[in-house]
Amino acid sequence: MADLSKLHIGSTGSASALVNEQRLATAVGSGDAPVFASPMLIALMEAAAVDCVEAHLPDGHQSLGMHLDVTHSSPTPIGLTVTATATLASIDGRKLTFKVVANDGIEQIGSGQHTRVVVDTARFMARLAAKSLPRQ
Repeated sequence: MADLSKLHIGSTGSASALVNEQRLATAVGSGDAPVFASPMLIALMEAAAVDCVEAHLPDGHQSLGMHLDVTHSSPTPIGLTVTATATLASIDGRKLTFKVVANDGIEQIGSGQHTRVVVDTARFMARLAAKSLPRQ
């Protein structure tokens, strides 16, 4: 199993994005309101979790998102910057669980939990390649 001893409960990571036309619900197909899209919020929360742990994983390993439970509780208009923060809440073998929150500079706009799993990159890519082979 991968050595995850460099990971510590309570570690944090963050990611930010300016709300622009490309990140609106109307642009990504998640609604008709000109607000920061929920899929963009989720992507930002995942990026914050990656920022929290990726540099501390053993060589040849990476984390992959496997579960999200997120509430998008407040709309954000174009022009504001959304910042997501992920806090490593638990480590269970290769499974990492994060508390995630997002703020638009005015208020908290989302929160939830995100789970990632640590994988051996070469093994994962081999499995992916095998799945991509033509089926008979």
